[in-house]
Amino acid sequence: MGRFDFKTRTGQISAIIQPPAPNDEDAEAFFGRVIAAGGTLTEQQKLAVNILTIKLKTNNIWTSLKAIYPMVGESAAACSQNLKSSSFTGTFSSGWAFTSTGVAANGMSTFFNTGFNTSTNLIKTSTHISVYVRNNTNAGSPYDFANASDVGMVSNNTLLITRYSNNIAYFAFADSGTYSTSVSSTDSRGFFCGSRISNTQFLYKNGIQIATGAAGIGNLANNNIYLGAANANGSAAFFTDKQYAFATIGDELSSNQVSNFYTVVQEFQTSLNRQV
Repeated sequence: MGRFDFKTRTGQISAIIQPPAPNDEDAEAFFGRVIAAGGTLTEQQKLAVNILTIKLKTNNIWTSLKAIYPMVGESAAACSQNLKSSSFTGTFSSGWAFTSTGVAANGMSTFFNTGFNTSTNLIKTSTHISVYVRNNTNAGSPYDFANASDVGMVSNNTLLITRYSNNIAYFAFADSGTYSTSVSSTDSRGFFCGSRISNTQFLYKNGIQIATGAAGIGNLANNNIYLGAANANGSAAFFTDKQYAFATIGDELSSNQVSNFYTVVQEFQTSLNRQV
C-alpha cells in the first residue's frame, strides 16, 4: 500500500499517493526461483525475506555469504532455494516435515544436500557455517552441518554440531577428528555460527562467543556439505531430528559481524512468529 501525504492548498486538501518501495532485487530474484521451482510464499514471508536481505546488506554481512537458506514456503521446492544466488539449490531427501516454522528432520534418514562443495567453493582459512535450530534434542549422533573425506568422519571434515549426544557442541573446518573447538551444550535451540579466521576457530551462540580453538590441519573435503546429517564420503550418516529455520555457508565472519548477524536473523524469525 502506498503512503498518503496531505498537502494543504487554498481552500482544499489534496492527497499525494506515493507507491511502495520496490523489493530488493536479490529478494525478488529469490521469489522468482521459488515460484519457478513450484513453490509458493505468503506476503508475510516475502516481506520478512525482503527485510532480511536489506539488513544483511546494510550490516555488511551479505558479501560474506555464499548460500542462504531462509527455510520459508513450507515445501521442499521453496526451502531448497538459495537466497544469495541461483547456485547451490539444495535437494531434500524424503522424510522431512515442512511447516511454517521451518524444516524438521526425522533423525533416521533425512538429510539436505546443499550442492555446496566445500573444497571447490571455500578457502579453509576464511570460512563460516551457521544454523538456526528450533528444538532442543541430542538424540542419536546429531550432526547439523557436516561433510568429510571418509566414512568415519576423521579426515578433512567440516562440521557444526549444536548439541551432540554427550551434551557438547562442536565446530571444525578442515579438521582430522580432533575437534578442538567444543563446549558444553545442553540446549540446541538458537542461532549457532562457527567461523574460522586464519588458523583459529570461533563458535558463537546467539551472537555470543562460546568457544575457541586451534583450526584443523587437514583440507576441505571434495564433496557437498549436508544439513541435518553428515556427508561421509558420499554416504549420509549421523542423522539428527532437529528443526531448522535458517542456515548459511560462506566466508569468515568477525565477532562484530556475528553479533549483528544474530540480531538480523532473530528479527527475521520474530517477524514469522517462530523465534526461540
